[in-house]
Amino acid sequence: MSRAFVNEDNAAAQADQPVERQVSAQPNYVTPQGLKLLQEKVAQLQALHAELSAKDQPDKQRLADLERDLRYFKQRLGSAQVAALATSTEKVQIGSWVTYADEHDAEHRVQLVGEDQADATHGLINWGSPLGRALLGAKLNDEVLWQRPAGDQVIEVVRIEPA
Repeated sequence: MSRAFVNEDNAAAQADQPVERQVSAQPNYVTPQGLKLLQEKVAQLQALHAELSAKDQPDKQRLADLERDLRYFKQRLGSAQVAALATSTEKVQIGSWVTYADEHDAEHRVQLVGEDQADATHGLINWGSPLGRALLGAKLNDEVLWQRPAGDQVIEVVRIEPA
């Protein structure tokens, strides 16, 4: 048999497998709340997997997707490094709520969190994002450079609140 047929069979079998979720190369620092959310996500996925596996004829694609997500979130949970609780009102830490003023003196309030907890619509910013990196370690009243794709912006830290 030609190798071409063997390779086509392998390609067809792999096409049913979901693409693995990419794991970030940055350290997996999490807040205590972020760790709890990761634990809950793994438990939720395990329950869904058990429920789907118990069916007579489970949806194989859905099962493969769940297994991929379980691998990802178990890896994230295993690599999680819980950041010390942010207690300073003088220096931005992971977990700090930070209010900063932009170039128009408009104030914005964000919390620096881990990658899996980030949700910009709720003000939860990944500490490793451009905004997070600009703010992390900044002190009260510091002006820092936020390097954005839309252009750099100088912002001022006007308030730091513990987690």
